[in-house]
Amino acid sequence: MASSMTDRTKEEQIDAAVPGQNAGPMAPTGAEVIQNVLKTLPQRPGVYRMLNAEGDVLYVGKARNLRKRVAAYTKMGGHTNRIARMISLTRSMEVVTTGSETEALLLEANLIKRLKPRYNVLLRDDKSFPYILATGDHAFPQIVKHRGARNKPGDYFGPFASAGAVNRTLNTLQRAFLLRSCSDSVFESRSRPCLLYQIKRCSAPCVDYVSQEEYGRLLDDAKGFLKGKSRRVKEQLSGLMNDAADAMDYEKAAVYRDRIRALSHVQLHQDINPSTIDEADVVAAHEEGSQVCIQVFFFRSGQNWGNRAYYPRHDRGQHVHEVLGAFLAQFYDNKPVPRMVLLSHSVPDQKLLEEALSTRADRRVRVLVPQRGEKKDLVDHAARNAEAALARRMAESASERKMLDALCDAFDLESPPTRIEVYDNSHIQGAHPVGAMIVRGPAGFEKNQYRKFNIKDDSLSPGDDYGMLREVLTRRFSRLLKEDQKSASDDAPREEADDAESPTGNGNGWPDLILIDGGAGQLGVAEEVFAELGIESVALVAIAKGPDRNAGRETFFMPGRPSFTMETRSPVLFYLQKLRDEAHRFAIGSHRARRSKAVSKSPLDEIPGVGGARKKALLLHFGSARGVERAGLSDLQDVEGISESLAQRIYDHFHSDD
Repeated sequence: MASSMTDRTKEEQIDAAVPGQNAGPMAPTGAEVIQNVLKTLPQRPGVYRMLNAEGDVLYVGKARNLRKRVAAYTKMGGHTNRIARMISLTRSMEVVTTGSETEALLLEANLIKRLKPRYNVLLRDDKSFPYILATGDHAFPQIVKHRGARNKPGDYFGPFASAGAVNRTLNTLQRAFLLRSCSDSVFESRSRPCLLYQIKRCSAPCVDYVSQEEYGRLLDDAKGFLKGKSRRVKEQLSGLMNDAADAMDYEKAAVYRDRIRALSHVQLHQDINPSTIDEADVVAAHEEGSQVCIQVFFFRSGQNWGNRAYYPRHDRGQHVHEVLGAFLAQFYDNKPVPRMVLLSHSVPDQKLLEEALSTRADRRVRVLVPQRGEKKDLVDHAARNAEAALARRMAESASERKMLDALCDAFDLESPPTRIEVYDNSHIQGAHPVGAMIVRGPAGFEKNQYRKFNIKDDSLSPGDDYGMLREVLTRRFSRLLKEDQKSASDDAPREEADDAESPTGNGNGWPDLILIDGGAGQLGVAEEVFAELGIESVALVAIAKGPDRNAGRETFFMPGRPSFTMETRSPVLFYLQKLRDEAHRFAIGSHRARRSKAVSKSPLDEIPGVGGARKKALLLHFGSARGVERAGLSDLQDVEGISESLAQRIYDHFHSDD
């Protein structure tokens, strides 16, 4: 949206930049910079960006009248501390005019999400929502969880608040409608029913246990349920159950009974199913202790499809309705907009927001603050959830702070760590080795910053844990050093204005504390790597499992300090065990994923010109990759889609030594 809008207004773009990088004693103040820019601004809608001396974006704002809005920053008083600081740091401005204030609002939300300005309200958790997809490119459609761009053919149902909500619904659909969830390749290769058929979760269309017509009826019933026609579907199933019972086909009647129970089960777990709302998002905010929690409930087809809590970053002086308004513009920047958005608070420019969301959805969207009735009850319910979620978060934060203080004392750190990185390795007798890194911050595990490292050094002996750790740490911190050097020499703006990524800083990239699963040997490897790279002031701790690998008897190793243990019931020890176990879980998961990928690889993948379609044709014709390998040249040429030259290439690939 931002790119197309920028192209449309390219002729109208105004770049009023005041040099600030080489500012000396006579450099203009922030207010003077804004005053100079003000002289060239039109009285039109647009978006303005305030930048500091390094070119970092401090703030992104929109205006109906650019000149009037920016003029407010030139006044000497009347600003909050946040705005006053922002003005004092401003050294240049960039302005883009738009065709309307609605376009300005949409562009502002896009730029805030992309640039992450320091003085804007920021939506930090922005993962895409999962959907349920009934595929449309197969005679027996598959029903699966889908996340990402909706470019596959089929019917999409959602969004759901979480993967857990989708999985529960998929399990119900499998029990109630016996739809397949296997991939097309697995479907084509089956010669007998899988376990899902045995436990009554699939009708086994792969082996023709159900006709295409009957499967289509099951799929239509499932779609009807997802579209909110659950009552009609249950009535139909109830009628079929009674008919089967009257015909004394009790086994078939039991099947229909189980399907009805499955549908009732999922409705019981939805908590609320409104009768007057078909499609809406309910958004409620709660403020306490200068923190804001925003709960979003998703209602589609008259059903509750889950909720999710958000904690946007904002200035302490901002009111809850300001935070909520900024949140909504960013939240719907890349998500489908429902027909109705119900709010707990009125937000600034509410009519403008409604117009912008309608423009994005290409249909009317209503933004309301209900005062009575079922809609008000839904908002109140969401607000109570926001209050409870914020109370839990604040309690966890207080507990986390206490734990970090105790950790600081236990390891004699200069200050409580704000970023902890934990490293572990995983392999089976040296096969498919993987290194893993997890991150713990003040708000808990930061899973979007987890990293896995496929070990690339072929010279390592199988199972060489020291060599694997050396490679992981070298790759990780060599990259951080290069990013540091680039940010120090590059004039391009950085995304985060207040991150100090340096070996001695505690910015977004550099850890304050490194925990390694291992003993004195692993600690020595880490020390050698840091000495080679010239890294100091990052605390290193190795955690060795106790005798017989018993939890609670771990030994800790630190540079320049004798090894030591902690009290068996120490809260700090429990905390460190939790970190180590999370790293172990992530490392094992990464190793299994790599091993599964290796197992699923085919010798045909290495042949140039053999893509997915030709690979499928070869496997269907010969039954297996080994069958392709044993085939003669004339047999290969008989396969549909395999030309004479490609057949020769396949034959040569398997018979190059002949």
